This record gives sequence, C-alpha cells and structure tokens, in this order.
Amino acid sequence: MKIRPIVKIALRALARNKARSFLTALGIIIGVGSVIAMVSLGQGAQHQVQQQIASMGTNMLIVSSGSQRTGGLRGGTGTGTNLTPEDVAAIARDCPAVAAVSPGVSASVTLVFGNQNWTTRAEGVNEMYPSIRNWTVAAGEFFTAADVRTAARVAVIGKTVADRLFAGGDPVGQTIRVRNLPFRVVGVLAPKGQSQFGQDQDDTLMIPYTAAMKKLLSITYGPSAFLSAVNEGATFEAQEQVERLLRQRHNIRRGEEDDFSVRNLTDLADMATQTTGVMTLLLGSIAGVSLIVGGIGIMNIMLVSVTERTREIGIRMAVGARAAHVRMQFLIESVVLGVAGGVAGILAGIGLSLLLSRVFGWPQAVSLVSVAASVVFSVAVGVFFGYYPARKAASLDPIEALRYE
Repeated sequence: MKIRPIVKIALRALARNKARSFLTALGIIIGVGSVIAMVSLGQGAQHQVQQQIASMGTNMLIVSSGSQRTGGLRGGTGTGTNLTPEDVAAIARDCPAVAAVSPGVSASVTLVFGNQNWTTRAEGVNEMYPSIRNWTVAAGEFFTAADVRTAARVAVIGKTVADRLFAGGDPVGQTIRVRNLPFRVVGVLAPKGQSQFGQDQDDTLMIPYTAAMKKLLSITYGPSAFLSAVNEGATFEAQEQVERLLRQRHNIRRGEEDDFSVRNLTDLADMATQTTGVMTLLLGSIAGVSLIVGGIGIMNIMLVSVTERTREIGIRMAVGARAAHVRMQFLIESVVLGVAGGVAGILAGIGLSLLLSRVFGWPQAVSLVSVAASVVFSVAVGVFFGYYPARKAASLDPIEALRYE
C-alpha cells in the first residue's frame, strides 16, 4: 500500500470526529501560540533596550572623577575635582583607540524667555559631543570649536525645552537667560525620547563647557568626560588606554585605587541583552510546558481512538493491511493534529502579540526562528506522543481484534 491512501484514511478518520480532533489540537494551539507571543514580546523588549542604549551614543565610554577611597569611605563618581580639561586633551592626543572626546559639566539651571521659564539640566560639552552621542541637529547648527575656545554664550536646546519656552515658534537666533546670563540659541537638537532609565533626553540645554565652567559654575575641573571609540570592537581597548593614561597623569602607583572610573556602555548593553534574553527564555519555557500538555492530550485521544477502532483495525489487517500500514495511519493522524495545531498556534501567537502590543504599548518582534522552531516542535510532538498509540494499534492480533465488541 502506498503512502497516499494511508494519508487519506487517516484524514478521513480525523474528519469523522471533528470536535474531538479540534479539542485535541487545541492544546498544541495554546502551547504554540503562548510560545510565539511570549518570545515575540521578550525579543521586542530586548530590541527596545538595545535601541535605547544605542541612542545614548556610538561606541561610547564615560569617564567620571571621584572614585577614590579616603578614610575608609569611597567618593561617588562625579564627586572628585581631579579630572581636568588637560586630561581630556591628553586622552584625545595619546589614546589611538579614542575617536572623539568631550569634557562633561552639568548643572541644574532655570531658563527664561519672555514670560516663560523652565528648569532643566545644562550640559557643558565641546563641539565633538554630537558625534559621540550620535545626535543630530534638527534646526540651526551646533556650536563650533571657536565658540568653545572663547567661552561664547551660545546654546543648543533639546526639543522639550524648545516646546516649553517657544511653544512652536522658531528658537534659533533667540536669546534666553540662563541663571540671568544671556545665551543665544544657535540650534535645536533632533528628538531622542526617553533613555533606558526613563529620563527625557530631550529636556536638555547644551553650552560650551568653557562657558559652563567659567560663567556658570566658576570651576576649573570637569566631573566627567564622554568618549567615543574608533569602532565597536575597540571600546575595551580604548578603556584600557584611558585608564592607563589617567593613572599615569594622576600619579597613581601600582596597587593604589583609581581616583576615576571608566564605564563602557558595551558592558551595559551586554548585561541588558543577557537579562532580557534570560527573561525571554524563561517566558518561552513556561509557555512551552503547555506544548507538552498538548502532546499528552494527543497521546490520550489516540489511545482512546485505538480502543474504539479495534474492530476496524482487525478488519483492515484481515483483508491484507500489514502492521506497518496501521502504525503509519495512526502516526499520520497524530502528526496531522500536531501540525494543524502548530500552524493555528503560530497565527494565534502572532495575533496575540500584536494585540498586546497595541493595547498595552509593549514592544514586540516576531522571530522567524521561533516560528520555524514551533513548526518543528509541533511535528516532533505529534511523532513522539503518537508513536506509542500507533505501535499499540499495529501490535493488535487480527483475530482478537475481530472478536472485540
């Protein structure tokens, strides 16, 4: 007997009990749908975290002063006074793996324009900062190296600040007051949205760090610096070069702790990716339990089917069907249930993930790998849980089967 007639017989047997066949496949539908939905939401969250980290900067490292232990107490990063503009210039000059570097000075300021005012963070940086942060200017231009050298009172504002102070008007060329000092707005930054820590990145004011140090804060040091490595693979090399250079410039001897810290955003990205990856695996594994339950349901129904169709099996074997044919028929029935449930589950899972994403605003990303794996697993469930009932049916004695009532 050829395979095609066996398939037709198997499909005809399933069609005779449509409700039972659907309920049997329902376990697989729920299992596959749950896996697809959970994995899609998990991968969507992972992709969102990676985008948020990427929005912070391109191959970026952050150098912070003040990580020295004094009297048994460690000073927090950014609390020291030992990171100077000369250190930043030395990093740019003597660290080949560093593509760009900018000092970082920040302060909370109140901005005033006309009868509007807004409190935000003023960031003192240099002209390289946009390339380090991978941040473009939507209107106007960023201040220049000449502005930094002369400590010019020029500013570039974020979209949130522009909306609060100018209410849809054109800020470029306008003069705002920063701590009662006039600054001319030369540009508006393109919107970036929230960071992974929930901070509004567009709520910012950027001015030359020299103006911030001399005219706003009256200091000669910077609590931090922002660096960009020449490429993604050079971030750790850049980190080593910066640490070695700063230890040398700060006269830190072997065995002594650094009075600064260097944070590599690649580490942060890897950590976030691993965390979301573990959560995705956990959610997928929990949902995968229902697949096993669905497989057990297939085995149970197939065993019942073998019992109900014992006389039919005996008649088929009496007219010439071999044990292999009977085994193949029942195995095909279980595989069809698994595959049909898997396909329906994939569609249900994609629909569920899209629905949850739209209703709750959760990110989602349907993975072709998870879809393919679900199909393969559905077939495997059908074969694994259908083999024993098929084997039991094939091992029936034809004479005893014919006598069965």
